[in-house]
Amino acid sequence: MAKRGVSLDRILRVRTLQLGLVRAAEVQAEEKLASEEALRQRIAQLVENVAPQQSADEAFSFIAAAHFRERLHQSAAAADSRLQMASRNLERASEATREARRDQSAVEKLIARDDQAAVLKAMRALEEAPAMRKNRHDPC
Repeated sequence: MAKRGVSLDRILRVRTLQLGLVRAAEVQAEEKLASEEALRQRIAQLVENVAPQQSADEAFSFIAAAHFRERLHQSAAAADSRLQMASRNLERASEATREARRDQSAVEKLIARDDQAAVLKAMRALEEAPAMRKNRHDPC
């Protein structure tokens, strides 16, 4: 293969590796987003479960429940911000994956175009080659 073809093959291998790495990063971002969403849901469930109860005899339990509820609200706010950050990271990872796919397909198209040009060049060489017909006159 010509030197250009070898370099295109090398570029394709690099782009394929980069695409694999970017896809892995995108999967990690999706998993992070899912775990942050699950954490946010769990905190919301805990907030609902810590509602003050009418049957409590001591004021201390109301104060403790209020304090715990306030801490859960703070945790929920932090979880929301982490969820938004994870969502932004997922968007960036998805865009990087699209760019890597675009780069890889561009290199594949260049290789296909190079192969087509080589085939056309070989066909023209065969068409322009002189006829190689030899008449053999062997003694009978």
